[in-house]
Amino acid sequence: MKKSGKMTMFMGKARGGTTANVYTKSPDGGWGWAVAIAFFIIEAFTFGIIKMFGVFFTDLMSYFEESNSRVSWIVSISVFVMTFTSPLSTVLINRFGHRPVVMLGGLLTSLGMVTASFASRIEELYIGIGIVSGLGCSFSFLPGVTILSQYFEKRRSLILALASTGECFAVFIFAPAFTSLKNNLGWRNCFLILGALQLNIVVSGALLRPLIIVESAKKKTPDGVKETKYMLVSEETNALTNSGAEPLSTSHNNLHQNKQPIISDELHKEDLQIVQEVPKPQAQPRPPLLDFSILKNVGFIFYALFGLFVTFGFFAPQLYVIPLTLSQGIEEGAEYMLSAMAISELCGRISTGWILNKQPIRKIYIVLIYTIILSVVLLCFPFARGFWSLLTCSIFYGLMFGTVAGSHISVIAEDDVVGIEKMSSALGIYMCIQSFSGLAGPPIGGFLVDITGQNYGSAFFACGTGTGIGAICLSLVRFSKKRCRKQQVQENPKDDQDLTKDYLDT
Repeated sequence: MKKSGKMTMFMGKARGGTTANVYTKSPDGGWGWAVAIAFFIIEAFTFGIIKMFGVFFTDLMSYFEESNSRVSWIVSISVFVMTFTSPLSTVLINRFGHRPVVMLGGLLTSLGMVTASFASRIEELYIGIGIVSGLGCSFSFLPGVTILSQYFEKRRSLILALASTGECFAVFIFAPAFTSLKNNLGWRNCFLILGALQLNIVVSGALLRPLIIVESAKKKTPDGVKETKYMLVSEETNALTNSGAEPLSTSHNNLHQNKQPIISDELHKEDLQIVQEVPKPQAQPRPPLLDFSILKNVGFIFYALFGLFVTFGFFAPQLYVIPLTLSQGIEEGAEYMLSAMAISELCGRISTGWILNKQPIRKIYIVLIYTIILSVVLLCFPFARGFWSLLTCSIFYGLMFGTVAGSHISVIAEDDVVGIEKMSSALGIYMCIQSFSGLAGPPIGGFLVDITGQNYGSAFFACGTGTGIGAICLSLVRFSKKRCRKQQVQENPKDDQDLTKDYLDT
């Protein structure tokens, strides 16, 4: 057994019989650092690959002779499957544990990308990258982020933000690298290389050692039993003293020598009967594989709607920023728009982790400010002209996208939404709701581009509008929750003492 401060850690058995770390509280370190590195790699080869897919966009349009909207369905289906199957991922986590689910996800992600390299029709890319790799990304991402949230408590927001920068490094490195490889080897060989690299997810999954957090195990004896035992000993001692006899020892020799008890049988029977009547602790029922009770939480519903609309601005910009640059006649350095987004997103994620850790105001309000600014930046893209204007917009977009993307997941674990106890189920349902905008976002952008005569600025206008609606939904989360709490107090005045002061403050 290892002890560190007030935290106790020992080994136990998790689901599937695997060895688990058992703590009395979140360790905020230890093996959690290895889990953070593993999640960094998972982010790089899931979301990182999706976000740099715009590198192959024009090549796929030319090879398959398809429109913008048809090619954009590849990313849309992948994002949809990845987010829509999140509840399934949650069920598998609760049944088999985090480690095997992530390792299975790594195999599926790699298999889908390798299969796509042999595609002869666009529909085969829908299946390979969209369905197979999308399902693999779902099985990889959600277990990683939930187990990392359990390993950290005080620094959860900061660690999640830092670990999620894996996708930033992936885009920053892979975008120019695969642009060069594509020009020399072709997109098919690039898909093969990506599929081989994604096997690193399997290795990362092996590092996700299960974690069990239990309350401090202290033996608690009911007061009635304590009083009975004390009375029994006192009466025995008094009886022995008054009779001039010596107290009875429980040693092996004395037990054989003193065969007749000194204390009366009636006293023993009465007190032993009381001790035996102490109720035994009942086994706690197993938690549900997917907790749907969070759908009764109005605050969570508004937060899920926020995720639904803000996702419009998550994937389409990375997909269309290079075509937007090329449409203005800027051929040299177009791929660096993605790199600029990636490096500024890295700064945004790190900064928001630090700010959320300091928490100058409520975390949900910080995310609201980020979302409003992100919406404004997206609406500036249609008006950008020239390399430097587009580069400036890309830098600001990456910065603000990093702040929102690095914080919206961790806020789910806050009491303003659902709390850490229900995070696994909440995150699964949250990402499932997100899936519909992930599916519709890029095709809607592609449709607007087609009907506006290849005006790629219209896609960014749609993204900015959706993100603005998401900000409105986010602003209603705490308001709705406070109102529901006040209604509960009015209906049940006895629960007033349980209502936290936090929700009564305006």
